[in-house]
Amino acid sequence: MTTDRIFDLVVIGGGVNGAGVARDAAGRGANVLLLEAGDLARGTSSASTKLVHGGLRYLEYYEFALVRESLKERETLLAIAPHLVRPMRFVLPQAEGMRPRWMLRAGLFLYDHIGGRISLPGARGIKLSGHPAGAPIRADLKRGFEYSDCWVDDARLVVTNARDAKARGATILTREKVTAIAREGQGEGLWRVTSEKGEYYARAIVNASGPGVDDVARSAGRKPAYETRRVRGSHIVVPRLFDHDFAYIFQLPDTRICFAIPYEGAFTLIGTTDADHAGPLDNVQASADEIAYLCEAASAYFRKPVAVADVVYSYAGVRALIDDGSGRPEAATRGYRLPISAPEEGALIAGVYGGKITSYRHVAEEVVDELAERLPDMFSRGHWTGDAPLPGGDFGKGGRDLLIAEIAGKYAFLSAQDAERIGGAYGLDAMAWMGAAKSWDDLGRNFGCGFSAAELDWLIAEEWAQTAEDVLWRRTKLGLHMSAEQQAALQDYMGG
Repeated sequence: MTTDRIFDLVVIGGGVNGAGVARDAAGRGANVLLLEAGDLARGTSSASTKLVHGGLRYLEYYEFALVRESLKERETLLAIAPHLVRPMRFVLPQAEGMRPRWMLRAGLFLYDHIGGRISLPGARGIKLSGHPAGAPIRADLKRGFEYSDCWVDDARLVVTNARDAKARGATILTREKVTAIAREGQGEGLWRVTSEKGEYYARAIVNASGPGVDDVARSAGRKPAYETRRVRGSHIVVPRLFDHDFAYIFQLPDTRICFAIPYEGAFTLIGTTDADHAGPLDNVQASADEIAYLCEAASAYFRKPVAVADVVYSYAGVRALIDDGSGRPEAATRGYRLPISAPEEGALIAGVYGGKITSYRHVAEEVVDELAERLPDMFSRGHWTGDAPLPGGDFGKGGRDLLIAEIAGKYAFLSAQDAERIGGAYGLDAMAWMGAAKSWDDLGRNFGCGFSAAELDWLIAEEWAQTAEDVLWRRTKLGLHMSAEQQAALQDYMGG
């Protein structure tokens, strides 16, 4: 057992919860190792609806505490990641036969006040005929509501948490699947974590493996603390359906809701579904039925129907929800549980069951609090993540537009779209890899769509990108914009 293989904490899972735990614990002084079987955010954390929100519909299931916590975290994430999280106004058309107007008004009033809203404008009733968001909506839909939530680049949120964890001393290893977990020694002892590439030892483990949380628990010889319900959420991307910056939330006849969100400039993102998932967790895809369902859901509201043939891309992720006995998957709680092993069991293992991307920072804080209570000598400070900006985000809430304007001014060769994409993805760190560039030539090879060798080098050196898929669909979303030939050229350049 070599000392460079001994850690205070091993975090298993490189999604948003795992990266958040690694960041929090490393910043409190622990020696942390994060192990991820694939790429960071490879699974559910890059397959979300890309919202930081309280979850308006969760009020209907009396999840008041969850909504309150999520709305508070919405404000926190706006402050610490202003490049990745941005405000967005949502329009909720009032449709005949759906929830009555009084109920929607009451729900939005509660939504505005339950979480201590600070920076975002409140809800209001609107007439669709006089509203910018009314033009693409069916003419018979006359009224609705407008309210605030936020959009987030989910995969980049994961990567920036991992970067900050590394900057604070954590070791981040991707494409290193855990194959076995066993106790080492007597008494408090250690955990021996075996991966495909080596063995590591730790005083504590956090199992943040998302939909694989039960499998990891069993590999450690433990009965899963909770029954989980694997629920698949699918999304489709179609050419842009409207020219404004509002998003939509639609009520559906089966009582579910559906979002239609401006996406990547030229597209509209539509989702999500809620379907029990019984298949494997690798290569999760939207089913033909789910794609048709989302097209039908959008077509019920837009003047121009959305056809399956319009879908240019689809994706799906599996959420590991706590099985609370709900009959329908959409009714299953989005709350979380954080079980930790009993003191008499020796070396600690904690699990993250359930949760949603909006609450990841608070979840991580609670997990580390549990560890600190049992292993106080492992940590040298208390809470800190609620105030410390994520990498690239040290320019303050509301400063995103100013930053993008500064980038556009400093690098005059960038188009407005390039400046928006680069500033929104990297924040202040954009200047770290663009440096003193005066032209595209200074950034090296141009792979198309404003993606340069300098940016690629940054992603490989600083963000654990190893394949074209990592780059095109997680670190950036340029897979939607690049031609097949451009994508193939990038893949060849990266060696497959």
